[in-house]
Amino acid sequence: MSLRLAVLGSGSGSNCQSIFNAIDDGRLDAEVVLVLSDHEDAYILERARQRGVPAEYMDCGGFRNKFPLEVQEAVAARLQELQVDLVCLAGFMRLVKEPLLKAFPRRILNIHPALLPNFPGVEAWKQALDAGAKQTGCTVHYVDAGMDTGEILMQAYVPVLSGDTPESLHARIQVQEHILYPAAILSAISRL
Repeated sequence: MSLRLAVLGSGSGSNCQSIFNAIDDGRLDAEVVLVLSDHEDAYILERARQRGVPAEYMDCGGFRNKFPLEVQEAVAARLQELQVDLVCLAGFMRLVKEPLLKAFPRRILNIHPALLPNFPGVEAWKQALDAGAKQTGCTVHYVDAGMDTGEILMQAYVPVLSGDTPESLHARIQVQEHILYPAAILSAISRL
């Protein structure tokens, strides 16, 4: 029986697409049963709809960064109702807390565009450039109550080139993200 995934995202959903692609080409025995976004017009929702996957908006009450506990409780209940096995954060820009963590212990993954524990938080590729890092990359980790502090599952390395701009570095990191995330999901499945 294939694994039941839910994907939470805030933006374009390129990592969600990489999960869809891995399912389509047989690298990942899973089914995405729901895509949720905290932005009503996020392209990740359109990607899901084009595929026939239920796509829903989470109204966070006008808060820019806060993920209200009552919304997390509602999301947890919805995911449990759908019998979701693994929750994948894909560019989701809010901190997950107790309601979701308790409902899905060690079953929430996140992909981050840096080699954690270095450069947690937003725009990690810019942080790496500003710090003069010679290499960066991406990390898939289990989600805990901190910001990008959960146990690391897998990483991929990306060199920082002398002429890199934030945009060029981020683009190269994303190429590795799209390879790493499906592989890390497969690894997490084997640990369930």
